[in-house]
Amino acid sequence: MIGERLHRARKAAGLSLRALAEQVGVSQTTINKYEKGVSMPSSSQMIKLSKSLGVKVEYFFRPMQIELKGVEYRKRSSAPKKLLAKIEADVLDQAERWTQLLSLYPKAPVPEFSLPSSLADRISCLEEIEVFADTVRETWELGLNPVPDMIDVLESMGVLVIVTSIDVAGRLDGLAASVNGTPVIVVSAQWPGDRQRFTLAHELGHLLLEGRLAQSIDEEKACDRFAGAFLLPKKSLIKCLGERRNRLESRELYLLKQEFGISMMGALIRAHQCRVIADSVKDSMFRYFSKKGWRTSEPGTPYPSEKTYMFRQLAYRALAEDYIGESKAAELIGLSTSELREERKMGGMDAAVVNQ
Repeated sequence: MIGERLHRARKAAGLSLRALAEQVGVSQTTINKYEKGVSMPSSSQMIKLSKSLGVKVEYFFRPMQIELKGVEYRKRSSAPKKLLAKIEADVLDQAERWTQLLSLYPKAPVPEFSLPSSLADRISCLEEIEVFADTVRETWELGLNPVPDMIDVLESMGVLVIVTSIDVAGRLDGLAASVNGTPVIVVSAQWPGDRQRFTLAHELGHLLLEGRLAQSIDEEKACDRFAGAFLLPKKSLIKCLGERRNRLESRELYLLKQEFGISMMGALIRAHQCRVIADSVKDSMFRYFSKKGWRTSEPGTPYPSEKTYMFRQLAYRALAEDYIGESKAAELIGLSTSELREERKMGGMDAAVVNQ
């Protein structure tokens, strides 16, 4: 148990056996023996290991273990194995803490993910995905207005969203997997919000469109189409831009980005997909974007990155309901007990506790 966790934490820290051994003050062979379970570190060595790896000592004794299944990376060809190992180790740790937290509740506090029953069984062309996306929105009671928080929507529907702080350095486009039958979608904390949101919607497309696409349809293109239609529905787009346009102002696309949380390029593609603009207008604006360098870095204020709040909320809820104590809550959240107590004081003011 400890050996496997040590190996995972070392991979997450991006350290070699030799590098970790030097930090702890033991030989590389000793670290290797720890990882293989041949020998056990002493309590003092355990403390040194936890400090070097950036984890709490309790991490090595956490009883619950999970396995990521069906891992699919949307990665660039330059993504090294070392980076993927760090990401997967971080995802495993977060997913494990999620699973442990949920197991504390006598009744599941979040629903199991299930496919909407009203979805079409077969998609024969990309245009049909417009109606498909609208159906998902209608089933989930999202209407046609902008989705204010994609992470919150997915978590409320039973999808586990993990935001990794590992520096992906532009070499990862997303990760999807499952834990105990629960879908998992991973995004980077370093991405701007519009990129996070498109990745989340794209991976949702994979979940919902699986087994429904005609053989002639490329799945990645279909999921891109779904992501765009889910974030910026056709009716909403036409309401903002009109049914037919001979040209578009870049500022219009920027305003759509700020309102709907989709990139300017994504909004431009949606305008073309919904036939608001012709091929010639799209091509002209593509060239303009390339000339201005906007295809790699869009102008103006970036769309704010999203965060996940549900885990912390459920941890504090478990604390309030006496399912766990302060030390366990601190361990799950990733704080020291003193830091947790400061948070509970609400900036120096004691939080009101209502006893029923």
